[in-house]
Amino acid sequence: MKKGCYAVIFSNQMKAIDDVFYQQLSKSLRKLAQDQKGYLGLESYRNEDGAGVTISYWETKEAIVVWKKNSEHLVAQHYGREKAYDHYSVQVCEVMRSYHHTS
Repeated sequence: MKKGCYAVIFSNQMKAIDDVFYQQLSKSLRKLAQDQKGYLGLESYRNEDGAGVTISYWETKEAIVVWKKNSEHLVAQHYGREKAYDHYSVQVCEVMRSYHHTS
């Protein structure tokens, strides 16, 4: 990602839930985020024990606020709190440097 953009780091621990529904919801949210102004990209990882991290990248802090308030995203946030996650945390960070290596 480029210097000066912002990263939203969403760390979480999944509960034992219907994985199919969660996967569909996750796929839908990714598509929705991609269509948002200011969206730059996303990385997501999940361990076998259910621990996961999703990092989304945004051009501006304002784009992050718009995404947080998106009506479909609000429904997903509620689902996450009530059904999907034992716990989660969110950090919003400015990207100060970015390094890449390709072999």
